[in-house]
Amino acid sequence: MRLPSLSSSRIIRALRAAGFTEAPDRGKGSHRAFVRSRLGERTRLVIVPYGHDIPRGTLRAILEQAGLTRDEFLRLLDG
Repeated sequence: MRLPSLSSSRIIRALRAAGFTEAPDRGKGSHRAFVRSRLGERTRLVIVPYGHDIPRGTLRAILEQAGLTRDEFLRLLDG
């Protein structure tokens, strides 16, 4: 299944479900920054353009930054 083109709001909800929180003092203007720190893993910083639909290529880059597979992300969208 191909990745859909999604709104930034749906992507942000899925990132929050994966344990990301809004990064303090980041994400000014048209982008939002999210961070996740887990014991034994490196800290992940994800930048999401805010306020419009996100193209598939940009979504793939967001998933790579987040360390999520396509299947993990699609499950987060459904859950």
